Amino acid sequence: MAKSRSARQGPAAPARYKAGLAMRRKVLGARHVNRALAEARAEPFIADVQRFITEAVWGSIWTRPGLDRRTRSMLNLAMLAALNRSNQLDINLRGALNNGVTPAEIKEVFLQVAAYCGAPAALDAYAVAHRLLKEIAREGSGGAPQRPTKRGGRRSRKARTPSL
Repeated sequence: MAKSRSARQGPAAPARYKAGLAMRRKVLGARHVNRALAEARAEPFIADVQRFITEAVWGSIWTRPGLDRRTRSMLNLAMLAALNRSNQLDINLRGALNNGVTPAEIKEVFLQVAAYCGAPAALDAYAVAHRLLKEIAREGSGGAPQRPTKRGGRRSRKARTPSL
């Protein structure tokens, strides 16, 4: 017989979820997290993975005392760049900036990626970071940010990869 959801999660799961949700909002911003959770409510197919990410990644890993949020953000940027996960790199760049990582430090992280993971991975990461930093500068100067849409509206503009 299948166990109920609460039995599978165990007694610590609600506390991990709550802590994870708070940390996720601190790093990524409430707007992004609320949008992801609303999407999970609207699409039950992704609800379990959203809960897992909030509990395990944000509630169990990001809340650990061994590394500060800036360091965790820089590690994430390096790993996402190395894995060529530009779709996740965008939001994690915002999170890194929220955690106090500077554009100069982001540049150094991607240089490290180039040395250890190869130029193509680093160049893709630079392209995403460059586009995002320009977008944030426009937001700060009153310009309207380019937000890709899934249906209708502006089309998503893929970051251009700089050449060697």
